[in-house]
Amino acid sequence: MKSLEPGVGAHTAEFVEVGGLRVRYAATGTGPPVILLHGLGRSLEDWEPLRAALSGYRLIAIDLAGFGQSQALPDCRLAALARHVEGALDVLGIPSGAHVVGNSLGGAVAMRLAADAPARVASLALLNSAGFGRDVTWTLRILDLPLLWRLLLRPHADSALLSERSIFYDPAFATPERVALALALSRREGAARTFRRQSHALGSWRGVRRGWREELLTEVSALDIPTLVVWGTHDRILPATHLVNAATALPRARTHLFSRTGHMPQIERVDEVAALLGSFWDRQ
Repeated sequence: MKSLEPGVGAHTAEFVEVGGLRVRYAATGTGPPVILLHGLGRSLEDWEPLRAALSGYRLIAIDLAGFGQSQALPDCRLAALARHVEGALDVLGIPSGAHVVGNSLGGAVAMRLAADAPARVASLALLNSAGFGRDVTWTLRILDLPLLWRLLLRPHADSALLSERSIFYDPAFATPERVALALALSRREGAARTFRRQSHALGSWRGVRRGWREELLTEVSALDIPTLVVWGTHDRILPATHLVNAATALPRARTHLFSRTGHMPQIERVDEVAALLGSFWDRQ
């Protein structure tokens, strides 16, 4: 199954049914399972460079419910997203002990999965993950306002270009192929409403909501699961100061800060991230 746009994406992607809903995933390699969860409004294509750089693992990237080409859930809370991922793991025959890697929203879903089903998770790797602070880009805060979100989320080539550039330190990574894919994703039926619903569930114009963050971090900090937290110094979506918060909230976690890197270290620093993950997993 090909991706939404030619020239970009997971050409090995397939679909499974979970709870009556279609879930898109891409699996490559053999070895210990690694689950890859993308961010808000994104898709499993964000993991393509890392999947190419890692070997010795069974790498499974999943389109979260409502994003990429996976169908949306009626409930967009983290617990529902995590249960849906767990259902996909059941269908794919991965009952326990997977390394889970999450970027942005995917990091929060990974933590929720670990808190709710710790036997499923051998380790957590959180790349610029949601959940470690209130601060977030004003673009997402404005989506809480009743009228502006429809205008801001209207599909347009210029908006797709600006959005892609905002997630990288080096604008060269906002390639025409990635911009085309972002535009295609934004044009999916219901994409804007799903994006807004998910954004509202996580935060408001004041920033990321405290309630779910504090509850989740309290639960994750009590787990005996090896955890790695990674950030980029020039993240415009979730600032690098969140890495300090992560070290405080999860004192047993390993941390790493990449210089001159934005919100997607798995793309901008793919070889370094692959080496960091390999070293982290080898120590377990």
